[in-house]
Amino acid sequence: MYTLIDNFIVYLKVEKNASPRTIESYQTDIWQFIDYLAEELKLPGEVVRPERVDHLLVRKYLALLQRKGLSRTTIARKLAGLRSFFRFLCREEILAVSPVAQVSTPKLEKRLPKFLYQDEAQALMEAPDTGMPAGLRDKAILEVLYSSGLRVSELVNLETGDVDLSVGYLRVMGKGSRERIVPMGSYAINAVRKYLSDGRPSLLGKSACKSLFLNKTGGPLSARSVRNLVDKYVNQVSIRYKISPHTLRHSFATHLLDGGADLRSVQELLGHVKMSTTQIYTHVTKEKLREVYEKNHPRA
Repeated sequence: MYTLIDNFIVYLKVEKNASPRTIESYQTDIWQFIDYLAEELKLPGEVVRPERVDHLLVRKYLALLQRKGLSRTTIARKLAGLRSFFRFLCREEILAVSPVAQVSTPKLEKRLPKFLYQDEAQALMEAPDTGMPAGLRDKAILEVLYSSGLRVSELVNLETGDVDLSVGYLRVMGKGSRERIVPMGSYAINAVRKYLSDGRPSLLGKSACKSLFLNKTGGPLSARSVRNLVDKYVNQVSIRYKISPHTLRHSFATHLLDGGADLRSVQELLGHVKMSTTQIYTHVTKEKLREVYEKNHPRA
């Protein structure tokens, strides 16, 4: 089984071009399942064969995860990893039928994404102290996240050559190494231009790093650092609920739809493969309409 898992990881990297985060999650989830099998079958993990796995064992494992208090989302993610692994074994003709094929994914609760109201977004954009190089960087980061709807992973992977300020576009490498061109708003263009002229050179120092957004030592800024700086400015402007960089992406989509953008255009801008992924934002705008109605109509 160990060799099969190694082969599966190579398959994810080479053929599926999966992200490092997906690979890490799948690997962890599969090893946890193997540990469970070894205990359940009373065999060393290295001698457990995939033929010993049936749908009853998989369901028993999911029931165990539920008893441990794991959320439906986490259980569904773990099942997705197992489903992908056993589908690979069928593809390689090691198994005739996947034991996961008869197991249903737990029904997930639909959660509406959090978003900022426009006045909250404006306050957040104006929070950084642009008298300092780090403040210029932070303002450019916030403006780009909100103006272009980038994922934080896409933001930290931007290089200086991915930015065209003359026409206001970013070249973004999204999930599955899918490249897309994303427009920038005038505020983001001005913030990035100011950062490139007055902020980035100070942070760069003697480094030759090509990353657009740099840390204080001249290296690429990490996703965790971006999350930390968002937390910092959220606290600074006294937004009463917790938000993340992804909240700015949700706000980007919600405000576009509120302004009359069509769903297909928003899908392209976000880099969603499926329209169904984007459609959740229509529920957000309906919720907002309901809130406005109930707040303002005398007979609501």
